[in-house]
Amino acid sequence: MGVSLLSSSPAFLVKLHNVTRLCHTKSIVSVNGQFPGPRIVAREGDQLLIKVVNHVPNNISIHWHGIRQLRSGWADGPAYVTQCPIQTGQRYVYNFTIVGQRGTLFWHAHISWLRATLYGPIVILPKRGVPYPFAKPYKEVPIIFGEWFNADPEAVISQALQTGGGPNVSDAYTINGLPGPLYNCSAKDTFKLKVKSGKTYLLRLINAALNDELFFGIANHTLTVVDVDAIYVKPFETKTLLITPGQTTNVILKTKPKYPNATFFMTARPYVTGQGTFDNSTVAGILEYELPPDSLHSSISIKKLPLFKPILPALNDTSFATNFSSKLRSLASAQYPANVPQKVDKHFFFTVGLGTSPCQHNQTCQGPNGTKFAASVNNVSFAMPTTAPLQAHFFGQSNRVYTPDFPSSPIIPFNYTGTPPNNTMVSNGTKVVVLPFNTSVELVMHDTSILGAESHPLHLHGFNFFVVGQGFGNFDPNKDPAKFNLIDPVERNTVGVPSGGWVAIRFLADNPGKLHVEHPYDASNAWFELRMITNDNKNRIVAGVWFMHCHLEVHTSWGLKMAWIVLDGELPNQKLLPPPADLPKC
Repeated sequence: MGVSLLSSSPAFLVKLHNVTRLCHTKSIVSVNGQFPGPRIVAREGDQLLIKVVNHVPNNISIHWHGIRQLRSGWADGPAYVTQCPIQTGQRYVYNFTIVGQRGTLFWHAHISWLRATLYGPIVILPKRGVPYPFAKPYKEVPIIFGEWFNADPEAVISQALQTGGGPNVSDAYTINGLPGPLYNCSAKDTFKLKVKSGKTYLLRLINAALNDELFFGIANHTLTVVDVDAIYVKPFETKTLLITPGQTTNVILKTKPKYPNATFFMTARPYVTGQGTFDNSTVAGILEYELPPDSLHSSISIKKLPLFKPILPALNDTSFATNFSSKLRSLASAQYPANVPQKVDKHFFFTVGLGTSPCQHNQTCQGPNGTKFAASVNNVSFAMPTTAPLQAHFFGQSNRVYTPDFPSSPIIPFNYTGTPPNNTMVSNGTKVVVLPFNTSVELVMHDTSILGAESHPLHLHGFNFFVVGQGFGNFDPNKDPAKFNLIDPVERNTVGVPSGGWVAIRFLADNPGKLHVEHPYDASNAWFELRMITNDNKNRIVAGVWFMHCHLEVHTSWGLKMAWIVLDGELPNQKLLPPPADLPKC
């Protein structure tokens, strides 16, 4: 096992630095003065130690998105859930090991809207001597999509939460921090991918955008999808792909066998299903071919070459989104099995969507009919505590900051995708689901048409899950499960709940030794031991707590989030290691 402390830098120094985009200069929160932040390169099995030092006025926490955090829940990162944030002038060493994953993930801030500029790629190579299940590429290139706001994103969400209305949208999308030539004053800020003819490139695509699912394509080129969310998939070809915030996709790009006498746009623009405003713009990078040596073309100016543009789906093309996601399948090979839970211990049915909450102090708010916008799971809008509740429990300083009574299905069933109910108000609370250790879970997540049907990319911390089914209209518990794919469903950490439909996932609330038998590990998905006072007032030991939320940051801000608590296993290796000495305090 290797131990990596970021060879390029001894620490993540979070500080302010000035960046100019769209002819607008502003101070942004970044790591080591880089935007996007530094790339982490590790191998499967490596232990990583990453010291984060906070030199900005904001509280900071970093989430290593998609890392399973086996026995290392202290390093997961969501502020006020797994840790108190790192305060100004303080530091914290995130310590975790990469187990059973290889591909692309990413890191980002996990507090308020700071991930607008605080993000960067995580590249996980296979163990030494273990090849990819596809031909080794000539070169590998991370491509990370983001959103640029001329305003301070913290001010944008602060204003929205105050007024109750929708937040102002971003001013541009970016590729590797650059908006590209389709935006005002941005031709010089264009990502250029320079390639050689007749070569194979592995593009590691990451959607770090705050609030937008994106279509992406490269003009006159076909991409082969080989990996999503750091899990290999059965390869398939596509001209265009869909990638939601929180998702990663590795694609193989085979360049043209001969110099093509042209350049090619690579563009991304949003997939939009909701009723609200959105950033209706397109980010472009340029695919440029290197001139062959001793070429007759050497005198030709690149600027005079024809420039081809890809044709992306319509902004609301849900049929494309559905067809694309249905092509994703696990390898399900002997070396990379799909260990789908075949039996289910606990069934859950969660509605996810928007709603409203009342306007305080007899004001008129800017949400629907003078209310505030809210979002919820099973009509519970999650109230974030002001201290990390589990940390507080661990140190015996808790004052009952959550309740273990999150509803396993909607309390009042309704026609989820039909005419919405008259009452759109959500309830509010810090409720969690409690699971016995090693429980196999099936969860159906259902979009609602309250305030309009909309796609929601849901991210589960601490686990990968299998996407066993999806459909439109209301889920039928008698007919739909018969169509579930329990052989080779895609395994991932973030999934889009279809607009006007549902998605079914399965996961195991821990199963040591069976996920990847070639990599035995002595870890549960334990978070940390703590005493929890349950309704029967008996002390019970808790093993793990895992956040689940919409990765559209505005919906998370409005309350579309909840948490799973996994009770401790009996064996010592089913418990978390003790908390680190430098764990931040609130």
